[in-house]
Amino acid sequence: MKFYIEVWSAKQAWRDLSIEERGAYMGQVGPAVQQLMEQGVEIVTWSDNDVDTVERLGYDFFAIWKFPTDELAKSFEALVTGAGWYNYFDQLNLKGNPAGPADIIEKLINI
Repeated sequence: MKFYIEVWSAKQAWRDLSIEERGAYMGQVGPAVQQLMEQGVEIVTWSDNDVDTVERLGYDFFAIWKFPTDELAKSFEALVTGAGWYNYFDQLNLKGNPAGPADIIEKLINI
């Protein structure tokens, strides 16, 4: 299993589109997400980033996904890239295996 976290904000190219153009583009997102869910992908959350967060990361939105396999996560990345998402959104991603605090503390100690 892989966890996948996206953080993003709209670029000027997105803001320059009309509301109708934005709606048409986002209309393609729903079926793509549904197809992923049919393959076992889970959405933990999609959310906007609270402005009062301490040491806030400077992105407006985030999503947390659970992918059953790394291969499916990589196919998701290809889908997002192929859809031109990065033309419209400044985005960073995180991907990793489930772990607990002890696992990561050990890695931090052994850096």
